[in-house]
Amino acid sequence: MSADDCKRTPRVRIEPLGVTFEAPPELTLLEAARLAGIRLPRMCRNGTCRTCMCRVVSGEVRFTIEWPGLSREEKAEGYILTCVAIAQTDLVLDVPDATLS
Repeated sequence: MSADDCKRTPRVRIEPLGVTFEAPPELTLLEAARLAGIRLPRMCRNGTCRTCMCRVVSGEVRFTIEWPGLSREEKAEGYILTCVAIAQTDLVLDVPDATLS
């Protein structure tokens, strides 16, 4: 990975909607999507209700809380909560209920 790659803001593609947005490291995926005009499922916004749960097809995230409301099995299968996840790399997310605002 080059120095330019490290400085570049990660890009997130939402499938099956087929839209892409930038996800700055100071914003959760939910916040970055909202700023880009994309509505992801949401409710509590603190990692407990699981409304925003979706699957990472490719890429890596980090969480803003130690253990979001996911089981070990769900985490192992690539599920995340967008309200408490931050893109570490470019991502492709499977979010069937995503819409454009």
